[in-house]
Amino acid sequence: MKLPRHAEIWLAPYLRDRLRRSMRPRKPKRAWVAIADHYEPLGTGASKETALCRISRWRDKWPRIADDAPRDAAGQRPQYSFFYPQEEYRSDLLDGIAEIVRLGVGDVEVHLHHDNEQRGSFIRKITDYCRRLSCDHGLLRQQDGRTVFGFIHGNWALDNSRPDGKWCGLTGEIALLRDLGCYADFTMPSIPSATQGRVINQIYWCTNNSNNRPKSFDRGIEATVGGGRRGDLLMITGPVGLRFGERLMPRLETGELAGYDMPTSSRVRQWFDLAPTIGEDLFLKLFTHGATEKNLESLLNGGLGDLFLWLAEEAERRGIEIHWATAWQMYQVAAALMDGRQPVPSPAVCVTEANR
Repeated sequence: MKLPRHAEIWLAPYLRDRLRRSMRPRKPKRAWVAIADHYEPLGTGASKETALCRISRWRDKWPRIADDAPRDAAGQRPQYSFFYPQEEYRSDLLDGIAEIVRLGVGDVEVHLHHDNEQRGSFIRKITDYCRRLSCDHGLLRQQDGRTVFGFIHGNWALDNSRPDGKWCGLTGEIALLRDLGCYADFTMPSIPSATQGRVINQIYWCTNNSNNRPKSFDRGIEATVGGGRRGDLLMITGPVGLRFGERLMPRLETGELAGYDMPTSSRVRQWFDLAPTIGEDLFLKLFTHGATEKNLESLLNGGLGDLFLWLAEEAERRGIEIHWATAWQMYQVAAALMDGRQPVPSPAVCVTEANR
């Protein structure tokens, strides 16, 4: 059987994870679901007019989808996290997304594509971008006196993890993100890319390599109840597995929502089996590139509505409380558990109001 590209990185950890879970079956009490959208309205070389049209479609349809979807155990509507790229910043585009946030069904975090990056320029980019999001648009939030953010690395190349050094160039990125206010990274999984780390189906702490080697997230310490902080940066990863039965060869499962691979009830069942857990809480982080038409049309015309219905039904079948979450809310739950506190479901809060 021909293996997927770069299976040497993740296949053995995946098999160990399957064995571990079969020996220690989990019975989660709560499931927290977040969608991390690598949201690129100017993607595929789109004009400003096309980008504005894409955002307008989301502004028009997503709040109605969220209103029609099942409420979670706390009465909250589904949430959506837009990881917006720094290099695509335009004030008018962010204003459109901020409208969705103010409706209480979304949030904005930081996304970045870069190449041949230097330490100083990276610090300036992140600092200036977070200031703009916070001060000009009422996005992000303050914690302990500074602006904090969730992060996704464009092209998956977190911490200079591509073997050829392209699309990043900045070894030591993990420590810099920690120092700049990143509360958690949501980049992984990146299968079948060589940037994929060896830790899968876990929420874990990674520590910046001390010898200036890239890919510090390749190893880590799993997050546990009462375990506290165990590294520089928390990695919140999505499900990784193999799907059988659809075709002759197994298909990779990475929690991606795409026009060519939309959610199904069988995928939802597998996600519940693969997703990371901390104690009795399960964390299902899905991802998409929802701005471009090839995915936008499928997501907004039935795909997301079906997704939340199937998630709610699967949780009910398993006797699990379902909770819709933004990336920030998912982190807050994980942080509470690591501190030994009981996670308290919190309704979505308009970030503009919360930051006042």
